[in-house]
Amino acid sequence: MGYKTIAKQLGEKVTTVGAIIRKWKKHKRTVNLPRPGAPCKISPRGVAMIMRTVRNQPRTTREDLVNDLKAAGTIVTKKTIGNTLRREGLKSCSARKVPLLKKAHIHARLKFANEHLNDSEDNWVKVLWSDETKMELFGINSTRRVWRRRNAAYDPKNTIPTVKHGGGNIMLWGCFSAKGTGQLHRIKGTMDGAMYRQILGENLLPSARALKMGRGWVFQHDNDPKHTAKATKEWLKKKHIKVLEWPSQSPDLNPIENQWRELKVRVAKRQSRNLNDLEKICKEEWNKIPPEMCANLVANYKKRLTSVIANKGFATKY
Repeated sequence: MGYKTIAKQLGEKVTTVGAIIRKWKKHKRTVNLPRPGAPCKISPRGVAMIMRTVRNQPRTTREDLVNDLKAAGTIVTKKTIGNTLRREGLKSCSARKVPLLKKAHIHARLKFANEHLNDSEDNWVKVLWSDETKMELFGINSTRRVWRRRNAAYDPKNTIPTVKHGGGNIMLWGCFSAKGTGQLHRIKGTMDGAMYRQILGENLLPSARALKMGRGWVFQHDNDPKHTAKATKEWLKKKHIKVLEWPSQSPDLNPIENQWRELKVRVAKRQSRNLNDLEKICKEEWNKIPPEMCANLVANYKKRLTSVIANKGFATKY
């Protein structure tokens, strides 16, 4: 029978009938055979070269890899490079920003972690953690996401108004322990050693008493020159305040950084009208942070030390 006759009886197109018959003549079957797909443009040797380059230099761009392969005689697109890297288990991510660590910093961090790794949780409960931070009037709002339709990006409801320099900011000093948050103090003007000692006099001891730190508590602050000044050390010694020896460039070892993040998230949910209003809201939200959250940060402190050792002294996820 001819193609037209068969197509008419089956109610199919002539081209469809022809394709099926040709497939039968060639393969003795009409079902689709399994196929491997298009062959890889990049040879196993080329893949190994790409992986070696990315492993040694993670900041290498796809365009750089395209040029490297082109020089080796293989022409591919950036999309092919991306697909190859993803198949090898890699994906493009934003590089984390961490403090610059020199050899001395890395050595000090490892020493601190090893010396305190076996300290009991009770030792960390006695520590009063402190630090300074900057709060912007329009700070963390810039990272918010919205649900919108495709062409509604600039609808006023879907945008975040911005101003230069965050609309102004205030500097805060704060402290906390496993028992809860201490006092929060706004730093007005440029802080020097004398102002820092005044802040400690007005806030540190009252915070320790309010948190019922008891005897033998330890004060933690970083190695800012105002903190390590001779006059500041003498003031702390005169007040019989024991200070925790601290490795420089180690914000990931200070759990108060997590408290600052929590504070900024809470403050961002409220609309501050001006800097004085921002100060008021910061103090309100700081006092609302539950003691359970503070206790949890301190209870898990050993994990921070373990991470530093595992990462050979370099910065960790904390």
